[in-house]
Amino acid sequence: MPKPSRKNPSRRLRAPRNEHRASEPGPGKTPPQGGPDQAGRQVGTAPPANRNIWWLVAFTVVFFMVLMLFNGANSGNRIDPNEFETLYRNEQIEPGSVVIRDSSVVAERKPDQVTGKSTTVIVPFNRATEKWVAERVMELTKGEAKSKEPSTLTPFLLTFGPFLLLLAVLWFFVSRGLRNAGAGPGGMLGNFGKSRHRLLNKEMTGVNFADVAGIDEAKDEVGEIIEFLKNPKKFTKLGGRIPRGVLLIGEPGCGKTLLAKAIAGEADVPFFSISGSDFVEMFVGVGASRVRDLFKNAKENAPCIIFLDEIDAVGRRRGSGFSSGGHDEREQTLNAILVEMDGFTPADGVIVIAATNRADVLDPALIRPGRFDRQIVVPLPDVKGRLEILKVHANKVKLGPDVDLERVARMTPMFSGADLAAIINEGAISATMHNKDFIEQEDLEEARDKVKYGRARKSRVREAEENRATAYHEAGHAVVQALIKDADPLHKVTIIPRGQSLGATFSLPEKDRMGFGQRWLKAFMRIACGGRIAEQRAVGDISSGAAQDISQVTSMARVMIEEWGMSDRLGFVRYTGEDTRNRFIPEKAYSEETARIIDEEVRRLVDEAYRDAGQMLEENWAKVEAVAEALLKYETLSGDEVHKVMRGESIGRSSLAELLAAQRRTPPSTPTTPKRGDDEGPEPSPGLLPTPA
Repeated sequence: MPKPSRKNPSRRLRAPRNEHRASEPGPGKTPPQGGPDQAGRQVGTAPPANRNIWWLVAFTVVFFMVLMLFNGANSGNRIDPNEFETLYRNEQIEPGSVVIRDSSVVAERKPDQVTGKSTTVIVPFNRATEKWVAERVMELTKGEAKSKEPSTLTPFLLTFGPFLLLLAVLWFFVSRGLRNAGAGPGGMLGNFGKSRHRLLNKEMTGVNFADVAGIDEAKDEVGEIIEFLKNPKKFTKLGGRIPRGVLLIGEPGCGKTLLAKAIAGEADVPFFSISGSDFVEMFVGVGASRVRDLFKNAKENAPCIIFLDEIDAVGRRRGSGFSSGGHDEREQTLNAILVEMDGFTPADGVIVIAATNRADVLDPALIRPGRFDRQIVVPLPDVKGRLEILKVHANKVKLGPDVDLERVARMTPMFSGADLAAIINEGAISATMHNKDFIEQEDLEEARDKVKYGRARKSRVREAEENRATAYHEAGHAVVQALIKDADPLHKVTIIPRGQSLGATFSLPEKDRMGFGQRWLKAFMRIACGGRIAEQRAVGDISSGAAQDISQVTSMARVMIEEWGMSDRLGFVRYTGEDTRNRFIPEKAYSEETARIIDEEVRRLVDEAYRDAGQMLEENWAKVEAVAEALLKYETLSGDEVHKVMRGESIGRSSLAELLAAQRRTPPSTPTTPKRGDDEGPEPSPGLLPTPA
């Protein structure tokens, strides 16, 4: 059920994948040979960026070789002096291989007769036994043992070698970072102030005006900008000047960034793209420096376009909310943008295009004429625009002969362009998972419900009593919507869980609403109340299933009273005040007595809706029972089937249980289906199950 809302939640857009940096050429991007660059400057041969890494590799290899050498000297079979004496007297030690080291006696044992391999034997000693072991070995070998002076390098390397290696690695990376950061003017610190913009052209975006549908007025306005860039003399001969800035305003998913990509695809000029969050840094003053660097590069490449996406990240109203004062980093960035945009001349040829979905929080100095001369609203598409958007996305997929895009456009009010693209994509995925050759109408309807309300949870098993309560709840919604005149036509009703809800009732608006009439709002509130009333009368209890209905009715009644002046007691007055999302204390510009009257009027509207819905269901309770029983049998009913049930007619299709029972009765070896009479309806093939759509 649709719900009018004042604000929609924000949605981040990904930046295009095939973007390229347009800053100073860094390592690996300079020309391999000397010569002039694109700006006519002489560029020498760039040194290899990874030359010094070989020094690190060589140092590491040498260090580990030395470490293995010394470790190899101390590796072998450790024995005591008595075993060594026995081996030496049995002539199993190679003559002349006995070496007395600083902490052990090392000798080579003769090859084994079985394996033919020689081994090293080690007689360790400490400072207490050093003299005794050395004298015994010299006596045993009759002075032939070699004495090696203790090395001071080995203990040093074993102790401090790992720390030296770590310092060498750190030094390498720090020096490399300093060298890369110092490539531009200002060295390492100066690189923080470099702009992080991306330079796009029509080959990179892959989007043009043919891919943008449903926002014809916005396309016409930006088309004038592109025409001026291509032929400026055509406009300046009468004394006019190009707008310095264009602000795109619209809800998330309406196509602001897509329109900017189309501008880059249509305009044969440099297109600098950057997000508002790219200016923000932990260092104070970096954002302003990046703004100055961005506009400096843009002036050098004029005529060109600068696109600032999500400008509300740095363009919020100064002095609102919590701020550390005039030296706040965000405010410095905003001041830099204001100065750069106001310093343009008509000959500069630099146009700034910004996009935001929170134009209400932007600083007034930013959106005044002379900076952003035009504010182009990119609205949610109407039924004609939704049809055009669906056709654009449908050209990329295979549609079946039964697909009616106009019907899909009618049943998607308040859907953005991104939502419509998701419907086509989800429909293609659903058709693929069911091994279909093309997308059918039921796939698109299921995709619409999935995008708006979530995936259907068909595998969930509910108790009989809970299933019955859900059936009567949705039957109450459906019957009230079918009977009341000022409501939208009923589309379908289902008790299959979807998203967070146990069931759903869908409408099919006949037209787009630019505003909400009082009679439609009251009808909507009565429909929302019908579910709780029918459920309570059928099962004798109430549940939490009406939580969303209560929320919708309450918020709608409060908006009617506080914002839309639909109360005789309060009159033609607005009581909500300004936007308070950026304030710690909500704004309240009325007295306690007025607040009490507002609460009473909200309660009055809700009570009237609940009372009228209850009376309507009391007079048509037999129809509610019939629809509820049909829902328990079929789980999903279309709008026409609901009207048939309310008139007492038969639906004329088999339920899921009947299909399964028929499948069990059909012998597996029977290749043909039994003949049917002329008065019987079509019988489904074995194994064919209906879809919720």
